Amino acid sequence: MHKVLMIGAGGVATVCAFKIAQNKEVFSELMIASHHVEKCDRLAKAIHDKGYDLNIKTAEVDADDVEQLKALFNSYKPELVINLALPYQDLTIMDACLACGCNYLDTANYEPKDEAHFEYSWQWAYKERFEQAGLTAILGCGFDPGVSQAYTAYAAKHHFDEIEYLDIVDCNAGNHHKAFATNFNPEINIREITQKGLYYENGKWIETEPLEVHKELNYPNIGGRESYLMHHEELESLVKNYPTIKRARFWMTFGQQYLTYLDCIQNLGMSRIDEVTYEAPLADDPTKTVKVNIVPLQFLKAVLPNPQDLGANYDGETSIGCRIRGIKDGKEHTYYIYNNCKHQDAYEETGMQGVSYTTGVPAMAGAMMFLKGLWSKPGVWNVEDFDPDPFLQVLNEQGLPWHEVFDQDIEL
Repeated sequence: MHKVLMIGAGGVATVCAFKIAQNKEVFSELMIASHHVEKCDRLAKAIHDKGYDLNIKTAEVDADDVEQLKALFNSYKPELVINLALPYQDLTIMDACLACGCNYLDTANYEPKDEAHFEYSWQWAYKERFEQAGLTAILGCGFDPGVSQAYTAYAAKHHFDEIEYLDIVDCNAGNHHKAFATNFNPEINIREITQKGLYYENGKWIETEPLEVHKELNYPNIGGRESYLMHHEELESLVKNYPTIKRARFWMTFGQQYLTYLDCIQNLGMSRIDEVTYEAPLADDPTKTVKVNIVPLQFLKAVLPNPQDLGANYDGETSIGCRIRGIKDGKEHTYYIYNNCKHQDAYEETGMQGVSYTTGVPAMAGAMMFLKGLWSKPGVWNVEDFDPDPFLQVLNEQGLPWHEVFDQDIEL
């Protein structure tokens, strides 16, 4: 009997919960907890309405509050906690897991709320404590980070003696038919895109201005798309775990309309993450006013479309993969491993669009790897620290099949 507790009820959590419900031979019971229990209840109902009969419980919890988390974990006693909440909450959830003897999995690394900066150091610092407690923590088990690292590990295991050049490429060629919307939490999305780019070359990290470096890349079944160099967390662990890498970069596509809106948002100060004071009439008594501190980016999130509501009219597909150059038996080879995911297929299965789907399915697959004992060792680990083969096999079976291209022009 494998009891799992999932924190979060957004788009990624919805997909993950649907996938858990489809795999009852591994997951015997699920609890969904979030800041708003009504969202958890709606998600549980949506799963049962589709005909799945997994036993699902729901709960309300503030993931910023370690004591609330501890009380919930101690009462439910899950074998594994899947953290699909906000990256700001990673450390409080890890603290509660340590206190209550729960194993841990997330999809995005920690970043402080008051600074748009993310790196693994905060979570890697928990390694010894998880080891001593005999608990496993699996970090970044979405698509990128996550599958991108499993792809790299698979390439290193099966196709290369030395990986020298790694480029992770992420294209969303879908259209949600909105003037401006983000595919996951707008606050996290805009913080990520507006910070400086970072890549690794010859033992050093090189910083670029935001979206300064870009080039057109061709994506399978999609064609050419302008792709922008960005900082992405999995590069940090990959260059550590594969020291033969001479250069590692991450690229993501953005349409011109999206970038124009983003530029406007920044110029208007709406991407700020510091507080501004604003005087507003009280909702229940408009004759009175009150001064409040608001974070412009959080206010913007409130008025933008909810990423969970984009699926119905979303067409097109995503294409995410790794383009690798390296040495095998003394000769140079190239290798491209990727997945394409159609937004409409994801929506028909789970009610969510493809970006949520490509993150939620790997979160379930990583949880499955842990519960089956395949990815279970005390400490704090990244996805490439484990055997990629059974994980990628599950992705093949669960809606994210992958494809390989050998010794072709990888354009990078």
